[in-house]
Amino acid sequence: MSTSGTLYLIPNHLGLSDTAADGAADALAHIIPEQVRQITSQLDYFVAENAKTARAFLKLIGVKHPLAKTLQEITISELNINTPAQALAGLLAPLLAGRDAGLVSEAGVPAVADPGADLVRLAHQHGIKVRPLVGPSSILLAVMASGLNGQSFAFNGYLPTDATLRAKRIKELESRSRTEKQTQLFIETPYRNAAMLEALVAQCAPSTLLCVATDLSMATESIVTLNAGQWKKQLAAGKTPDFHKKPTVFLLLGQ
Repeated sequence: MSTSGTLYLIPNHLGLSDTAADGAADALAHIIPEQVRQITSQLDYFVAENAKTARAFLKLIGVKHPLAKTLQEITISELNINTPAQALAGLLAPLLAGRDAGLVSEAGVPAVADPGADLVRLAHQHGIKVRPLVGPSSILLAVMASGLNGQSFAFNGYLPTDATLRAKRIKELESRSRTEKQTQLFIETPYRNAAMLEALVAQCAPSTLLCVATDLSMATESIVTLNAGQWKKQLAAGKTPDFHKKPTVFLLLGQ
């Protein structure tokens, strides 16, 4: 009877301020634990959203599989929003045949706000061992540093881009947050960060706490928590956070 392989969930960095090869590698050493590097170096099959960027990540952390002469010999299959559900079985086939595999996200931890969750669920259905490895999560880092309620929180992904629908959604989340005392988290396409903050200030009560967490785990990291009234004064004075085109997590807690 054959034994299935293990599906390792491999964390990726959230971004690197220094893109120079040496500087990036040094910065990564403080973000990705050594255990992750050691386990990853033993794998020769990976599933990732983008094979090219995954290969660059593996090179950056110094993966040198003993049975592969080059990184090009390591198999990387793609799983993203365009992957049909019927293709998941093929991605899992090597594990069912006894081969260990690594699931890598484009940023942060796999299977959280990430299409890899579908593969993890299928792995469980087939009795395949799933092992999550420690690494950076923008969601948890933001909650930790916000000062908002870390006992109860919810991640809501992206809010609507339509101004009217977005305003309605913000009101709904604020009401839920106030009623349940639950921190609400969401993200935005980086070039729309300013519009998101302006919408939050316009729709939320002055007492509602708003946290803007940018470039988490990077040298350019910025985390600021103020109530909506204070943010309104900041914006009126032209003091906009330095978050244009930078990955940012927004949090609110109704008071």
